[in-house]
Amino acid sequence: MTSPSPARRNLILRWMRLGGLSLALVVVFEVLHFPAALLLGPMLAAIVSGLTNTVVHIPRRLFTAAQGMVGMMMAASIPADFLTQIEVHWPTIASGTVFVTFAAASLGYLVTRAKLFPGTTAIWGSSPGAATAMVLMSGGYGADMRLVAFMQYLRVACCALVATLLARAFAPAAAQDAALIWFPPTDWGFAAPTTVVGVLAAMVAPRLRLPGGGLLGALFAGILFKATGLPITLHPVLLAAAFAVIGCSVGMRFTRDVVRHAARALPAVLASITALIAMCAAFGVGLHVVTGVDLLTALLATSPGGADTVAIIAASASVPVDVAFVMTMQVARFLFVVMTAPTLARFLSRDATRK
Repeated sequence: MTSPSPARRNLILRWMRLGGLSLALVVVFEVLHFPAALLLGPMLAAIVSGLTNTVVHIPRRLFTAAQGMVGMMMAASIPADFLTQIEVHWPTIASGTVFVTFAAASLGYLVTRAKLFPGTTAIWGSSPGAATAMVLMSGGYGADMRLVAFMQYLRVACCALVATLLARAFAPAAAQDAALIWFPPTDWGFAAPTTVVGVLAAMVAPRLRLPGGGLLGALFAGILFKATGLPITLHPVLLAAAFAVIGCSVGMRFTRDVVRHAARALPAVLASITALIAMCAAFGVGLHVVTGVDLLTALLATSPGGADTVAIIAASASVPVDVAFVMTMQVARFLFVVMTAPTLARFLSRDATRK
């Protein structure tokens, strides 16, 4: 048997190092209950690889297929009674959606005015939609995906920490953490068509010049898929692989210059995130007082963190939480941000750089 060439051996070793470090970080983050561990572990591992000149190339088609899986996951998060919840609570949901979106946009505008990030990067980085969606969409609109990822995932981590502390504060003293289930059983009879639809939609979307590319193509396909009455079922192993591909793709874009830039901007970004969390918490308290929604539900519904992280915290809380209301508010905001983010980013960044 012919031994592999030195270049091929070097490539294999790079993949092995990236895979081993990614797995180790994922395990650590999962044990610590860190949000989006399956994505952040590979992203951090890829950043380390890039900074140590052990870069590997992620094929574009693989990256697009991963977007398709994430798009279907987002479609699955939309509650079955989404429209009913909107109809019943539309004043509350509309006001909460608009408030959180424009509070985040205002802070992004201030960061842009301070010229900490180029172009529309700060606006996309501050957008309170699903973090992965904002990162993926931002690249198609001229923003720096690396710095958008830095801002988005830092905000998700901060919001998850605050939401977790809130859930623990409201929980009875005797409540225990739920056991960690790594890979629950999945029905391949439903998982296979879900995967095929998501990947095909993601592949076709760029050809149709759909804004947001594969991610939004799969999201819309998933909504239609769900409307037929078929359940969206994602095999956890494939979803974990999709997160890893996206994390590595984003992480590999980091250079020493980008890391230095992010470090310089860290104090201002943390101040912006803290201000946003405080503003949203104040709105949540007001929502509780005015509408009578229980306080924890109101705070989780208006949290500017990731919808998936908030959903997990809401569902696992040891006190009663209106999960349907929380998810409806979160998903409504996500859809609103997806529709308005490109226009808002262009307008605010143009206005900020003009002054």
